[in-house]
Amino acid sequence: MKGCIYISGPMSGLPRLNWPLFNRTAVRLRNLRWDVVNPVAINNDPEADWLGCIAADVVAMRGCTAICMLPGWEESFGARIEHLVAQRMGLDIFDLADLVAEAA
Repeated sequence: MKGCIYISGPMSGLPRLNWPLFNRTAVRLRNLRWDVVNPVAINNDPEADWLGCIAADVVAMRGCTAICMLPGWEESFGARIEHLVAQRMGLDIFDLADLVAEAA
């Protein structure tokens, strides 16, 4: 295994909360030998309280060594929080496109 990686990206306001992209990314990262923390698996209730979700996600990041930022993360308030937390925790920060290109 390469380590544990957390997936971060936009959800709010997107069709199906962007869960299909999160789930496809989790499969891709596992195929690249990462241990994956997918927030969809942490908070699988589409009606869940946003603050409770982001709090649970930040706690889940504590066991990770890296974070994978999905396209559009810069426009997501929650993903920007996760990015900042990752910086403060000293996690390796990757864009999905970079991880996919590296594997090609």
